[in-house]
Amino acid sequence: MIKAAVMGYGTIGSGVVEVLSRNRETIAKRAGDVIEVKYVLDLRDFKDDPIQKKIVHDYRMIADDPEIAIVVETMGGVEPAYTFVKAMLTAGKHVTTSNKALVAEKGAELIALARQKKVNFMFEASVGGGIPIIRPLNACLTGDVMEEITGIVNGTTNYMMTEMTEKGVDFDEVLKDAQNRGYAEKDPTADIEGYDAGRKIAILTSLVCGKQTDFEDVYTEGISHITAADIRYAKEMGRAIKLLATSRRVKTSYAVMVAPFLLPKTHPLYSVNGVFNAIFVRGNVSGDVMFYGSGAGKLPTAGAVVSDIVEMAKHIDKNIRVEWSPEKLALADYTCFKNRFFVRAKADKANAVEAFGGITAVEAEGIDGEIGFITEKMTEAEFEKRAALLPGIIQKIRVAD
Repeated sequence: MIKAAVMGYGTIGSGVVEVLSRNRETIAKRAGDVIEVKYVLDLRDFKDDPIQKKIVHDYRMIADDPEIAIVVETMGGVEPAYTFVKAMLTAGKHVTTSNKALVAEKGAELIALARQKKVNFMFEASVGGGIPIIRPLNACLTGDVMEEITGIVNGTTNYMMTEMTEKGVDFDEVLKDAQNRGYAEKDPTADIEGYDAGRKIAILTSLVCGKQTDFEDVYTEGISHITAADIRYAKEMGRAIKLLATSRRVKTSYAVMVAPFLLPKTHPLYSVNGVFNAIFVRGNVSGDVMFYGSGAGKLPTAGAVVSDIVEMAKHIDKNIRVEWSPEKLALADYTCFKNRFFVRAKADKANAVEAFGGITAVEAEGIDGEIGFITEKMTEAEFEKRAALLPGIIQKIRVAD
């Protein structure tokens, strides 16, 4: 029997305990041994829950117990998660986490510590919830050089964009709805401003390039500036607005960004709606590969954590090598790529043509006093130069092919 501990008995932590109990026999067959939760670390007590008999309040009880071989961290945030996880790895215990903030900031260090201690630090659930993406990149696509990773990796913003598209509601109204449903936090900044997606694409970039990608260096735009009027224009164009996290290879580096894009119906991510996520990967050998599934939720995310537990149980005495060094990756300039841009402006067509040259006008029913148009392909720098020649711009959204 393999003894495990769970640190954090919130949504995901309780889901892990539930999955381990519900699928106990199947997991035992796949892991090669029965996995039993001995401790659950939490600040709270759960007097009406059978889990109470396993609750502990001091992480050192777990670190100091030689019976514990595997530890699950589902607390969230960098501290105290980092201190606790580091203590577990130092004590020679395998650790899996769903904590994207921890992985994005401390991943390289914790991977190196795990290698030194001949244990594993795994984080399948930190990107894409229940979508398997970390292990495929580390095990199934290792013969490729990754040319591009583009994904819808935040279920909250994707739900909001879907609701705005299907119901025509304003941003503030759909945000309140997302909060009422539990999809958005009381403070939704990390989701709606793109920071959550930025951490996730930084993690994926670190894995494919083998160097530390600092999420603070990722150019990030959120969806808080998207309006119902933008959605109406998008419908007229037969397109959908999606918040995309993108990493593209440029020589020996990657250009990484998070921003809303107008996607055509032919785009593989166009029909990814609601809280679902999808990650599109292009390798120089495998070509195009797509990963799709529930990007959040108690059981899908817990299932991804349990997949790490099974993998660690199968390699209980072996470190599985992950290439992610602390050496910082100098990101390529994201502005080197050319895009078309959709622009709304309080101006006339003649002024728009004078500033941008060839444009394609877009009209939306019920919107007066402005013009909408799509530019020709140009770099970000060129767009900014041309935009300075057209007073009255009220919106720009990148247009994907």
